[in-house]
Amino acid sequence: MDGNKDEAERCIEIAERCLGEGKKEKAEKFLLKAEKLYSTQKARTLLEQIQRLNSASKPSMQEESAPRKRKHSVPRKEDTTNESDYSKDQIEAVKRIKKCKDYYDVLGVDKDATDSDIKKAYKKLALQLHPDKNKAPGAAEAFKAIGNAVAVLTDAEKRKQYDLYGSDESRVSHRHTQGNAYHEYNYSRGFESDVTAEELFNMFFGGGFPSANNVYVRQNNQWRRQHENNSHTQRDANGFSVMVQLVPILLLIAFSMMSSLFMTDSVYSLVQNQKFPVMRSTVNLRVPYYVKENFNTEYQGSLRRLETSVEEEYLTNLRSSCYREKTYKETMLWKARNFGDRDLFNKAQNMKTPSCEMLQDLSNRNH
Repeated sequence: MDGNKDEAERCIEIAERCLGEGKKEKAEKFLLKAEKLYSTQKARTLLEQIQRLNSASKPSMQEESAPRKRKHSVPRKEDTTNESDYSKDQIEAVKRIKKCKDYYDVLGVDKDATDSDIKKAYKKLALQLHPDKNKAPGAAEAFKAIGNAVAVLTDAEKRKQYDLYGSDESRVSHRHTQGNAYHEYNYSRGFESDVTAEELFNMFFGGGFPSANNVYVRQNNQWRRQHENNSHTQRDANGFSVMVQLVPILLLIAFSMMSSLFMTDSVYSLVQNQKFPVMRSTVNLRVPYYVKENFNTEYQGSLRRLETSVEEEYLTNLRSSCYREKTYKETMLWKARNFGDRDLFNKAQNMKTPSCEMLQDLSNRNH
């Protein structure tokens, strides 16, 4: 129940943000979801507030009747024009989505489908059902349905909950019974994505996470081809960039192996072991290093030159570690953007680079 309570509180927070932005319908959806998960007085109060706002803005039945009659009295010629905006295949695609009983049917995948299969199916349907391309009645709701399906089925925790409860018909809401028949189709089925269907579409086809500044334009009949070409080009470019990032690491490993073959017996080590048990520190950067027990009596060379060598080796190792940490972080960010994984993106952003921090600290200390 604690998990449901946390999820309910998160839904209430999202609903409050939606209310602040004037999105009453979306806020109401999240509040109803919160009530299903864990009933609270706060959610009920907000729902009552939304209902009062809806009642205040709702026109009288007499005022509504006149526009509705005028709407149905539109000449048949205009209806013919609207029908020509979409094909038979497009309306059939929308009808198929409406008849589906669960998210797996919506995307046309098996219940054991992998994330890759699910995303591939979504991309195919998204290009077919996007409201900019498909003008058939109900296309917008069908587009929301596939967006919600991919968001839930590619999230391990949500998919687990959906597999347990998703087939329960009591979760399906039939509140929207007025207007177009497609409004009766509840695309969320009790599970709803944290982002909109359009934002999900932009994640898959725009190459990044949604932002208010992103604008997506369709010109003539080049819309679909443009997105497909951009997608292939981006995957090729990203794959090449990863290979380029790995080359310096491979070279460092190769040089390290070659240098070890020609290395003479060292008088110090940066790691304490049986051969080098005695710890010392350099005068300049206070870098710790280890020497043999007879170092003070046996070593005849320049101590200053030795400590310079110690610091150079230490800094070289630190730079290599810093480079690996940065490369790994950038690779994780790339993967998150490429697969539209918000959780992985946030995790990658918060990754620490301790070697880089130590390197910066030594640089500040030296100055």
